[in-house]
Amino acid sequence: MKATWNGTVIAQSDDTVVVEGNHYFPESSLNKQYVTFSNHRTSCSWKGQAHYYSLMVNGEMNPDAVWYYPEPSEAAREIKGRVAFWNGVKVE
Repeated sequence: MKATWNGTVIAQSDDTVVVEGNHYFPESSLNKQYVTFSNHRTSCSWKGQAHYYSLMVNGEMNPDAVWYYPEPSEAAREIKGRVAFWNGVKVE
């Protein structure tokens, strides 16, 4: 699987976990040079609190396009150490 945005590969891995239709990539597959800080947080009733990263590619910002659960619930333990994408990031 490959995650791309703005013509750039953000993450690529053969090891993804699919939860609710989203591919969660190993965090180690994330191309960190395109990742920037975000203080955005959301809560999921069964996974826990999601944290976000923004993307900066070719001078363009995609706010909060990457999410992860640093301390997922026991029910979602398979996504610990993984990231997922939205907001225009293409996963194929």
